[in-house]
Amino acid sequence: MSTFNVAKKSLNLAPTVRTLPSGVPHASRLNLAARAPAGDHHGHDHSGARSDVPRRLTGAYRSPSAGLVSKTFSTAPPTTNLRLLHTSAVAREAPEVPDFSDYEAKSSSTNRALSYVIVGSMGVLSASVAKSAVTGFLETMAASADVLALAKTEVELASIPEGKNVIIKWRGKPVFIRHRTQGEIEEARNVNWKTFRDPQSDEDRVKKPEWLVMVGVCTHLGCVPIGESGDYGGWFCPCHGSHYDISGRARKGPAPLNLEIPPYDFNDVDGNLIVG
Repeated sequence: MSTFNVAKKSLNLAPTVRTLPSGVPHASRLNLAARAPAGDHHGHDHSGARSDVPRRLTGAYRSPSAGLVSKTFSTAPPTTNLRLLHTSAVAREAPEVPDFSDYEAKSSSTNRALSYVIVGSMGVLSASVAKSAVTGFLETMAASADVLALAKTEVELASIPEGKNVIIKWRGKPVFIRHRTQGEIEEARNVNWKTFRDPQSDEDRVKKPEWLVMVGVCTHLGCVPIGESGDYGGWFCPCHGSHYDISGRARKGPAPLNLEIPPYDFNDVDGNLIVG
């Protein structure tokens, strides 16, 4: 009997039918569409399948208690009943557009005013951002604190004798400081300055008559004039022949303007001149 049970276990075959998730049985190892070869035997003719076999079969191996292997068959549903996909959504002939009437403006003028306010606000905001960006960019190119600290130059006036010139450097430019005599002051003021190329009185060019402060750069092409020379006893540019008088005004040559007057002030307490 034990030998028969061993043989029984060895003859058990794997099931050929499994159930799909939809509940429909599926036999992957059975070819239910196979047809018999042409011939007039086994109970069917040339035009159809066998008459003794169902059209679609599903099968499974079943082992009875006696230990014999048997095969059972069941007829599948007719193939004419097609199983179609479906959904629980309700089919509509045309899409329904939501009603937005509660969100629409009561009048076109109100909507237009709101649009103008939004556009104006965005314009003001954009202009403010652009201004901040440009200002920040320009501040990066401004002079630093240490450069600004050197923007002023202080000169002791007591060290400059009367009738002499002193040249100092301010912001990379030469500055002429002339301690004029009384005769030079009278000469600078007793001329008809209104007929000059760049009309300017001597009183407008100095803060104190005896002290003349000018940037020593020729207004023609940027040369440095020579002091106490020229046809008017002031400054002469040897590069192109420009002549300046004792007040630094252009009197002859190609120079179009008078020598520039820099910003300066006097410190009467210490007796110094501060340029810048």
